Amino acid sequence: MAFSFPLTLPTSPVAPRSVVWHQQSVAAKTESPFSLSQQIQVHQGERWFVELEYPPMERAAGSDWEAFFAKLNGLEGTFLLPTYGRKTPRGSVPGTPQVNGASQTGKSLLTKGWAATQTGILLPGDFIQIGTGATARLYMNLVSADSDGGGLSTLDIWPRLRESPADSATIVTSNGVGLFRLTNNDRSYDINTAIHFGISLLAMEAVP
Repeated sequence: MAFSFPLTLPTSPVAPRSVVWHQQSVAAKTESPFSLSQQIQVHQGERWFVELEYPPMERAAGSDWEAFFAKLNGLEGTFLLPTYGRKTPRGSVPGTPQVNGASQTGKSLLTKGWAATQTGILLPGDFIQIGTGATARLYMNLVSADSDGGGLSTLDIWPRLRESPADSATIVTSNGVGLFRLTNNDRSYDINTAIHFGISLLAMEAVP
């Protein structure tokens, strides 16, 4: 096979005309039928889900997308999805951020390598990427983050860490990508009489 996963998206069109990002969490609810009091049980499952719709495209670009879907073979293959709509952070991102310490888990991330004593290094909603290729993970920063005198900062993130990143792993703050796959095995697209292709896709984060 002359290709391997994860794939990269076809280069045309450059970007979709609409993107809908979903945050999926797994929480169960029990509710009293008498008092209506509720109990919530939160589980570990959290992932990104994305809807993409592309502008009409001519045959050359449309055929590239046909082949892309065929390579994925439904749920089998994975691809790298850019952070459409938020490729650059709102925060100042001073320094060269890295993971600070191994064996981290949960929804906080210890980081280092920032310029010392800076405010707003990342702002709420900024995306970061940790890992590359088949281990590329996307996380959203949840609160305004500052660095201390040693260039350290603790980030509150969503979703929870997929795996423990290595100490000193690079934190990508611009033009990040994450590992995704199609949501089902059916792939379809429409072609009108002018040979214009209509392409849309539903993608979910490929959770290890």
